Parts: sequence; structure tokens; C-alpha cells
Amino acid sequence: MADDSSTRFNSIEPYKEKKGEEYMNENQIEHFTVILNNWKDELMHEVDRTVHHMKDDAANFPDPADRASQEEEFSLELRTRDRERKLIKKIDKTLEEISSGDYGYCETCGIEIGIRRLEARPTATQCIDCKSLDEIREKQIRG
Repeated sequence: MADDSSTRFNSIEPYKEKKGEEYMNENQIEHFTVILNNWKDELMHEVDRTVHHMKDDAANFPDPADRASQEEEFSLELRTRDRERKLIKKIDKTLEEISSGDYGYCETCGIEIGIRRLEARPTATQCIDCKSLDEIREKQIRG
């Protein structure tokens, strides 16, 4: 669920650029703000659901196998929620970039990230070229 674009984008149509339209204009900023806020709300809902589920379903099973199964289930849910917590922080950072006027520009080279890339990954901070170079460097370092 942490990065399931099918749920968060179903209700929001992809942005259709108009010919000659300025990059990161008010309409585009509003579009991505809505996407990010909806995504964050969805993640927060999942966190609440997990808390309620763990409270409601927590049981002290006498059978060690049942107890182990429940602990494994809770552990998996908590790992998922931890990834989502990190994603919420990233969304918050992205919303700050929108407020400061830095959103949509590569943090490495400064060029436009591009509407299509931002539609696919609204929290992207690099253009595709810089991201690809970083991934190549990372693979070389790891061997």
C-alpha cells in the first residue's frame, strides 16, 4: 500500500498540459497538492486502521503457534506502517517544497523534473537523468 499509485490516482485525472503553459503554474501546483494531500490522508487512515486492528485483535493465545502467527502478522503490519510513516514524512517535505516554490525542479541539476514523472512519483526530487546516474553509481559502489 505504501506506494500503490492505483488507489491514490483513481479519483484524480492526470494533469493535461496546455500548449505554451508555464511549468509549475498555479493549476499544476494545485493538482499536485491535491494528489499529495489525498495520498497522505490515505496513509494516515491506514495507520489508524492498524492501531484499531491491533487493539481489537490483540489476544493472549494459549497456543504458542497461534501466538506466533499473531505476532508475525502484527510485525508485518508494523513494518508496513513504518514504511508508510517514512513516506508521510517525504510527502510533508514535498508539500514544503511546494510552499517554497522549489517543487518540480531537480535538486541535483535544477532542471524541470517534468509533469509525467511527477504524476508517476509526486515526491520525486530528481529528473530522470540524475536519478538514473545516482542508481548507476550506487550499483557500482555495491559491486
